[in-house]
Amino acid sequence: MDELTLERLCQQVYRQFPVVTGKRPIVSKQGGDRYLLVFSTTGKTPDGQSFQQNIRVVANQSGQIIKSTMSK
Repeated sequence: MDELTLERLCQQVYRQFPVVTGKRPIVSKQGGDRYLLVFSTTGKTPDGQSFQQNIRVVANQSGQIIKSTMSK
């Protein structure tokens, strides 16, 4: 996946999941023309506990999102 396609894909993810805005994903090739992007961030609960959130995005070579999920 080229850098321009990755940047456009990140912008789509930032609009859908504002909690990861500005975070760079870990990109891995799955198979064929599919890529897995994993965005990670930490948050805080109202009582001050920290937790980690992961957003997994499966996209194709041209930058179209096939599936996206967010951990609790």
